[in-house]
Amino acid sequence: MDVRDADARLSAVAAAIAEPARTQMLCRLLDGCARTSTELAIVAGVSPSTASVHLARLAGQKLVKVTPQGRHRYYSLRDANVAAAIEALSLVAGAPGEPFEPATPDRLRSARTCYDHMAGRLAVALHDSLFELRWLSRSDGNDYDVTRTGIEGCAGLDIDVSAARGARRRFACGCLDWSERRPHLAGALGAALLASALRRGWMTRDLDSRALAVTRKGQRALRERFGIEV
Repeated sequence: MDVRDADARLSAVAAAIAEPARTQMLCRLLDGCARTSTELAIVAGVSPSTASVHLARLAGQKLVKVTPQGRHRYYSLRDANVAAAIEALSLVAGAPGEPFEPATPDRLRSARTCYDHMAGRLAVALHDSLFELRWLSRSDGNDYDVTRTGIEGCAGLDIDVSAARGARRRFACGCLDWSERRPHLAGALGAALLASALRRGWMTRDLDSRALAVTRKGQRALRERFGIEV
């Protein structure tokens, strides 16, 4: 692919995202859950037939994937790279010219999903704690690595670091949080950490939004293991 082809591809992807109804669909899928075209039509405020056209456009640009199941077809973001791009665009769109004052609803700002990993105030605090406890070290650029201490700590949370490292995606990296303007942990390791927290009952997912709720068990665990008060 030469430069001209790459530019044309970028322009096509940007155009697919730019339509407001399609943008709303993509943002709704940032919680990592799959939805039918009917559900996404309601989110975008368009008719089911119009939603199908929009979703075909998004699928054509490899922004969403389709999973048939029974009589339904479920749509989800194609991968973590798409989620990161949408998050980054949200950051650019909301960048103020004045000192930053977050307008994010408090429940979402506190803790939420960012595709398959954790975001929000709690995730930023956890990111910082993992470095303070020397579980993580900085690698090249924005990539992170796990220390020997981190491997032992992850094992205590039933997180398979080797499996995360072998995933076909970035292993661990910083993702600039759009409500906090500071990084949270993304990549395969970030996804594994969120999965562990949900599996252990430290958090629960909101059924109607990206919000995460920290349980009493989770509050105690976060305080004892990571020194985080929720």
